[in-house]
This record gives sequence, C-alpha cells and structure tokens, in this order.
Amino acid sequence: MSEWYLECSHDREHRLSADELHGTCPHDDAPLLVRYRDVHLERSALAGWSMWRYRAALPVAPSEEPVTLGEGTTPLLRARTLASELRLDAPVYVKDESQNPTGSFKARGMSVAVTVAKRLGASSLVAPSAGNAGSALAAYGAKAGLPVHVFLPADTPQILIEQTERFGARVTKVEGLITDAGKLAAAHARENGAFNVATLREPYRVEGKKTMAYELVEELGCVPSAILYPTGGGTGVVGMWKAFDEMERLGWIGKERPRIFSVQSQACPTIVNAFESGAESAAPPPFCTTNVWGLRVPALIGDRLVLRALRESGGGAVAVPEAHMRADMQQLHAREGIDATEEGGATLSALRSLVERGVRFDGPVVLFNTGSALKYGTRS
Repeated sequence: MSEWYLECSHDREHRLSADELHGTCPHDDAPLLVRYRDVHLERSALAGWSMWRYRAALPVAPSEEPVTLGEGTTPLLRARTLASELRLDAPVYVKDESQNPTGSFKARGMSVAVTVAKRLGASSLVAPSAGNAGSALAAYGAKAGLPVHVFLPADTPQILIEQTERFGARVTKVEGLITDAGKLAAAHARENGAFNVATLREPYRVEGKKTMAYELVEELGCVPSAILYPTGGGTGVVGMWKAFDEMERLGWIGKERPRIFSVQSQACPTIVNAFESGAESAAPPPFCTTNVWGLRVPALIGDRLVLRALRESGGGAVAVPEAHMRADMQQLHAREGIDATEEGGATLSALRSLVERGVRFDGPVVLFNTGSALKYGTRS
C-alpha cells in the first residue's frame, strides 16, 4: 500500500488503497478521507510560493508534477478598522481567497483533484457547481488537457457561466438547485466514465482545501482562536479540521484548536438547524431560497463531518440575514479594501452576532472571504 490510503469517514475500519477508488465508500456511500503514513514536513524547509509547498502532506508522489496554476499562499489581512468598531481586543483577520486563480478558494481543491484524476487515467472530468467550482474545474481541466463538463443551476450568474465556457468546458444549465445539478453530473459520470469531482464525492478536493489551515498557522505563527467560514458544501470546514490534527502529528502545533463557526444564510440554514437541534446529520430545510450562490446547498453529503468539526472544536453555526451579509460585504470593500463576496460579508455579520451574544475571543479571529465580488456581476 502507498504512503497514503483512503478511509471511510463513517467507519474507520473501511480502508481502501489510494488507487482503488476515487468516489465514496462502497460500504455506505460516505465520504472518503485521505490518511497518511510517516509524513515529514519541516516548516523551516518549506519552499515555493503556492499551496504545493505542503506537497509532502498531499496525495502526490515526490516525482509527480501537480496540475497547478499557482493557487494558495493567499494574504491574511488585518481588519483593524472593523475590529475597532466591534470593540474587540482580539485581532481580526480576513483570509482573502479571492486572490486565487479563477478568483476563488475552489482553485485549491481542484488543483489536487485534477492532479490525482490525471494520475488515475481519467479521460474527462465532470462536476455540478453553483459557479465558482465549475470555472475552477474548467481551468484546471484545461491545464491538464482533460475535457470538462459542468452542470450549473440555470440562474447562475452569467459572468460565471461565461468564465467556465472560456476555459473550454461544456456547460449544461439545470432547472433547480445544485442538488439537481449533482444528480445529472453523477448520471453523466456513470454513463461516460468521467471522473466526478463533486463536493466530497471524491476525497481529493478536501486535501487542497486543508492547505488553508496550514497557511493560517504559518502566517500567524500560532493557531487562531476562532475561524468563521461560509458553509455551502462544507469541504473547507472538513479539510481544515483534518489539517489541525495533521499539524499536531507533524509537531507544528500542540493540542490547541480553533473554534470553528459555520456561517450560513437564514434562507438556507441546513447546518445551523442541525447544530442547534443537536442532530448528528442535517436534513434539507423546508426552503432554500438564498440568492447567495455559494451558500445555496440544501443537502450536504459531508453533513456529519461538518457538524462533528463544529462540536469538537467548541464552535457553532450562525445563520445571517441576507441584507446583513450584503451590507457587511460593502463594509469589507469600503472600510478594509477587501474584494469580498456576500459569502465573505456573511462571516463579518456572523462575528457581529457572536459579539452581541457575548462570545469572547482570546486570540486571533479569522474570517474567510472565499471569492471575488467581481465574478458576481452587479447586484440590485
């Protein structure tokens, strides 16, 4: 067996070779996670200016050439003005993922997933998307020389559709939500043998997303006290929580962990409802009417993993009114000069809510801005 293997997220007894499967667990259809043996990654020996500086903790061979466009190493920006207005003693930072290739955090996961898909001999790639994942997959597919088919909700912003098509992907518009697009993408994969890169339907996008946590520790020099993360499919939460355990085994950190807070829209509070009810899994809410595309995910295959991370970290889940996240998006633009999306604005709104509830922070607080507002076009 290779130095990494695949493990079922619901039953750790179910293990598979890294070359045996790239979908979900054949026993219960749960997400698979990559586990590593004997990883050595010295902070003092890191080299390069992309997330591939952590390649020893990624599922690639030492001699393998990753499919990369220079993703990662995004700036961690101190939000002094907004922290002062909130009367916080703890420093507040924004991890600005808008500066990734194709303008969003999706670049990280797609770089790893496409690298592995190419190694496994994939002839084509497919994914459902609310917009940013599709354009990222299209770009990395183009870099790898692999055809890409993306299934998008029909009301996805035209600018995102055009970006995906510019990278050469075939786009199919779907009436409904990303869950409907996901069913068609899965059918396409079965019928055509395409490598399905849907969220947590393969284990490698998580590996790219986890590098955000490695960067936080490297940039801050410590583990943040809290992370506020806009949560659609939840891959980032799953990946970062996994990364802190890996960093402890590497000797980078000790037992300390950040409190992780999932941030969602009040118009689609899938994880929030489950967290507040004490449930171990998340049922789709009776409505999912949010206009914030990255948060319009009514059903999560990784719901158990997200909820476990929130509870084990001592964090929580916060639902934000859409008007508040739009206002706070503008605040990040005008007060801090950060090209935030509404998803990024939602994390600032959630921080305001937590402060109003009396939640205290004894160290750095990190808000995630997951993409560029320039990709969303004009909003009324």
